[in-house]
Amino acid sequence: MMKPRRLRGHSRTVTTCVASRDRPGVMATAGEDGCICWFDMRSKDLLFTMDLGKKPISAICFKPGNEDVLFASSGTEVMCFDLHMVSMWRPLETYNYNKEEINQIACNTKKPFLAATDDGGDIKIIDIQQQCLYKTLRIGHTSICSSVQFVPWRPWEVITGGLDSKLILWDFSKGRPCKVMDFGLSEVDSQSNAGQCFNPAFVHALAVPEVDMLDNSGKVCSVARGDGIVDVIDVELELAAVKSKGPVKPQKRLESAAVNKLNAGSAAHADIKEKRIRLDYSLGGHTAAVSCVSFSLFGERGKLIASGGNDASVKLWDYSKYLNPGESSSSSDRSGVLRQNINLNKKVNWLCTTPTDSENLVVCDTSKVVKVYTVA
Repeated sequence: MMKPRRLRGHSRTVTTCVASRDRPGVMATAGEDGCICWFDMRSKDLLFTMDLGKKPISAICFKPGNEDVLFASSGTEVMCFDLHMVSMWRPLETYNYNKEEINQIACNTKKPFLAATDDGGDIKIIDIQQQCLYKTLRIGHTSICSSVQFVPWRPWEVITGGLDSKLILWDFSKGRPCKVMDFGLSEVDSQSNAGQCFNPAFVHALAVPEVDMLDNSGKVCSVARGDGIVDVIDVELELAAVKSKGPVKPQKRLESAAVNKLNAGSAAHADIKEKRIRLDYSLGGHTAAVSCVSFSLFGERGKLIASGGNDASVKLWDYSKYLNPGESSSSSDRSGVLRQNINLNKKVNWLCTTPTDSENLVVCDTSKVVKVYTVA
């Protein structure tokens, strides 16, 4: 493999990145230095830097349909910026609804909502059109809520993951969960592969395909887990299993017995687990916690999944062969699932892909230099 292109602009560790869909080659990175750096792969130099003069930036995302508007989270605050106002980086709006440190933010592609997850396990749903708090989701996670993604084909639903090993699908209009998956419980009786790391199955990151990817990806959710596994879960199949039972009733705390009742003990659940795609050590996967996942924007959009981990590696997975009827991750023919492996010198914080044929994988590790690879 060719050496990666190195992008310099940060003075401390780079924490996250996002690539433009509308302007191929343009991307933004953010770091512990409180700066957002903008790059264009067609030029050699850094385009410009937004010095927010605040705490480390934990997450950034574009406003769907208008990439001139960028949201960034720092500490307990979400800020909204207009990129045309380059002379002074004052936010257009600020939202201070989270009480604890924000871990991730995401925008709804169909409706004017932004979600922000925090260390207290809360998910704040913010109406960015009315500029007010719409809903707080707080009855699901019992630990840090690390990740969030809206479901593009279900505009009133959002998926969250946390360090309680739970993945929760919410109806945020009603403020209640539709489906709870507890990876901590589901792995108790499973057989671990020799060499698979034995860390807890914390959910560190999620990825959901965009609507125009669904023909290649299916209606799935990719999950980066603390035990080194990347799960690909069929969202519609999971929901169908609980539809007859009705939605999960709100309660002060989702006790393990209740979660176990939702997720185990039935033939239907066993069948669903069998159909979940598991990209693990036996396939050449990660040997430490997976920190990030992303669906491919290049080539056949959504066909591949990129994952990065604490084992200082990036994996490119061709999981699409498991989407054919009758196939699952337990199929005997697993050859070619791991498309590419990239070894780094440092742990991976975040990654994203770009809609270009070259320089299409952007990796933020624990250094202050961003690496850009060409993969296919």
